[in-house]
Amino acid sequence: MAEPTTVDDHARPLIGVVGRRKQGSKVVDLPETLAAIDIDLFFADYARGVIEAGGLPVYLPLDVEPSAVVSRLDGIVLTGGADLDPTLWGAGSETERFPPEPSRDRFELAVMEHAEQRRLPVLGICRGMQLLNVRDGGSLHQDVPEHARFDDATGSVAHELVVTPGTLLHRLCGDRLYVNSLHHQTVDRVAAGWVVSATASDGTVEAIELPGLAVIGIQWHPEMLPGRAHDPLFGWLVREAREAQAHRSWGRTMRSTEMSWPGD
Repeated sequence: MAEPTTVDDHARPLIGVVGRRKQGSKVVDLPETLAAIDIDLFFADYARGVIEAGGLPVYLPLDVEPSAVVSRLDGIVLTGGADLDPTLWGAGSETERFPPEPSRDRFELAVMEHAEQRRLPVLGICRGMQLLNVRDGGSLHQDVPEHARFDDATGSVAHELVVTPGTLLHRLCGDRLYVNSLHHQTVDRVAAGWVVSATASDGTVEAIELPGLAVIGIQWHPEMLPGRAHDPLFGWLVREAREAQAHRSWGRTMRSTEMSWPGD
């Protein structure tokens, strides 16, 4: 169960939340004078999910140095957004529905490299799950329109998932899940080493995880569903991040002790 929002902000683990970037001309209601500037967009529901679970969200603009910012974080949320560049898995483009954002792809791949080195917990949502799979050698179906329920209310349940017994997701969520469906791409070839932890009735891969690491990718959007404050995945992320936070604090203490060793 998620922790109440009365947690001391100084004790909350820092969770990096990746956003997207658009030109001002693509953003509704901006004056024409701002048409050429870059606008960073962060969907508030991701941050709310982190806050309600007891974490402190930190928005990550694409301009920051990944290694510098990840060294200060305790966990990562890879969020939804535009399609991944299909050249990442050696394919050509089959759809222009949501054009790729290569600068975001590069940034998130670099963030993941440093997060993996530090063994940070990662929750990949929608596009975030797809990036986790592609990064490790998997591929995607580029257009699966029957799953693109963009006309539905974002908080409405679209279908049921069967959760794979013995997985981390199963321990967190049980046998079945009822989720929304706001994606038009899905995992095709699962990356080596990853485990499929949930599927839809048509066989679509809806969740993957990496055994031995605190990394889960999910295709649905829990941050938009009712009951977000008690969502087991955000709760899991913050619990794991708290452990990373403690390890980071211990490392700082050890370095400080070494610097002030008696007799120096």
